[in-house]
Amino acid sequence: MAISVIIPALNEEKSIKNVINDIPKIYREIIVVDNGSSDKTSEIALENGATVILEEKRGYGYACLKGIDFLKRNPPDIVVFLDGDYSDYPEEMVKLITPINDNKVDFVLGTRLYNLREKGSMTTQQIFGNLVACFLMNFLYNSKFTDLGPFRAIRWNTLISLNMVDKTYGWTVEMQLKILKKKIPYSEINVRYKKRIGDSKISGTLKGTILAGVKIIGWILKYYLKK
Repeated sequence: MAISVIIPALNEEKSIKNVINDIPKIYREIIVVDNGSSDKTSEIALENGATVILEEKRGYGYACLKGIDFLKRNPPDIVVFLDGDYSDYPEEMVKLITPINDNKVDFVLGTRLYNLREKGSMTTQQIFGNLVACFLMNFLYNSKFTDLGPFRAIRWNTLISLNMVDKTYGWTVEMQLKILKKKIPYSEINVRYKKRIGDSKISGTLKGTILAGVKIIGWILKYYLKK
């Protein structure tokens, strides 16, 4: 199967080389979506074999949507999303795509299990926010999700069918909610998680934390009420 990797990146010059080079060589292409970096993120990504596209509108969702739109010219079979800050372990990508390759599911989430997380890799507010969001999804949607992690793999046709629209903090939860509501087969794979290189663009600031929390909870409640 043809595999494309999308990496949203904002000022990740210290980490992007490691991320790209640790991805198993089973992909067709790596797309780094530079979300308006002021450093050498794009230059380093290009030097290490990635295709770089620019999305000047700031927002995780904007970057992901730009990557998806780019892939429409030559669609892959599977798309993998991971962050550019080296908090994920890119070499674990094989674990995520295997259930899709085996035709068991259409979507796989890398869940950051507590005993596989490096101490300090997630903030208290991240952990609490994940617990609240996953509890609500379980209560309202009978979900089995235990995380909103960014490391995920999805079949291309399934991804397109979701008609993703969120431009900022709600991207990950929107995808999972639509998976649940459409009853698309999914699974979780336990993955390791480490301290990022650099500062988080969301949980690293009070404003980002509050806005992300409001957006995520809002998506869960709004989408449940939507008929």
